Amino acid sequence: MTAETDARIAHLLHHRKAGLALGEPVVPPISVATTFHLPQTQGAVHSYGRAGQPTWDAVEAQLAILEGAEVVSFPSGMAAITAALLCCLKAGARVMIPSDGYYVTRLLGRDMLQVYGVEVVPVPTLDMESADFTGFDVIYIETPSNPGLDTIDISNIATRAHAAGARVIVDNTTMTPLLQRPLDLGADLVVAADTKAPAGHSDALFGHVAGRDTVLMARVADWRRLSGSVPGPFEAYLVHRGLETLEVRLSRMCASAAVIAERLTKHPDVRAVRYPGLPGDPSNKAVGGQMVNGGFLIGFELADAATAEGFLARCNLIEQATSFGGVHSAGERRARWGDDVADGFIRLSVGVEPVEVLWQSIEAALASPG
Repeated sequence: MTAETDARIAHLLHHRKAGLALGEPVVPPISVATTFHLPQTQGAVHSYGRAGQPTWDAVEAQLAILEGAEVVSFPSGMAAITAALLCCLKAGARVMIPSDGYYVTRLLGRDMLQVYGVEVVPVPTLDMESADFTGFDVIYIETPSNPGLDTIDISNIATRAHAAGARVIVDNTTMTPLLQRPLDLGADLVVAADTKAPAGHSDALFGHVAGRDTVLMARVADWRRLSGSVPGPFEAYLVHRGLETLEVRLSRMCASAAVIAERLTKHPDVRAVRYPGLPGDPSNKAVGGQMVNGGFLIGFELADAATAEGFLARCNLIEQATSFGGVHSAGERRARWGDDVADGFIRLSVGVEPVEVLWQSIEAALASPG
């Protein structure tokens, strides 16, 4: 982490201090209010729970410190993705999305955006570096891609997209603003599922949109208010709590992932490993530049579907779950969701378990049963 990131983390932890009155709680209380005292309509900080409320304010202030930008929170990552896309598109518009990215984003494009007259053009992540952006309104990227972990140059994409008159939206869920900063690299909007590493404990659905264009962000806030796509106060509180330990958890998770990935490359039963932190990985070019490190996600391939499922069932320190970024290591065979990967491909999200104990569990599970 850089000195700038360290300062950002310290600010996140103590930014409320200057405004606290004697005896006020250091931790912001959960506000469940939906109505507020309104003897007049002008000048009120809050008016109605769908438009805003104090617990959202608290977590958005934290996320704004991390992003260095205005933030609007949502009840899930997909709600944030939907808001960002719909605020930048209209009937007749064209959007390019990664054909190898998160599959629900692809479904949104196919089953919703196209139905309402938006042309959706899926392109593999790596091909976007040389794709012609002429005539597009939005270039939507995900780097590293999920689950393949391919990376592309955000700055290059942003420069070429803006020259073509397109906006750039970056899904930064896999990295978080501590490991990659798309807005600094020219992106117009960042979307993220804070359900993952920011909340960190697999107990809260949440998402956000971040941006530095005040007009565009006002439109995003209006979308939330008018659509009713609003987060709950309890979820907002849980994310607020999770963000305070994000840097500590990420440090452990990323360091452990680097160890696990390197050892997987040497295991005779592992056919292939993808981890950006590995020197020989195609995505390693992004590490040390736009990415701080290789992150906490690893992709690796076993012989076939049955072998992969057997490994996951035997490994007592890997949860079989369809999410990532939590304190528990989690893995799944991604081909079961229709991702264009080998049948034996596993996406592994490394948690905060002691790395040697975690590796022992993985190594034992890789061994043939009996």
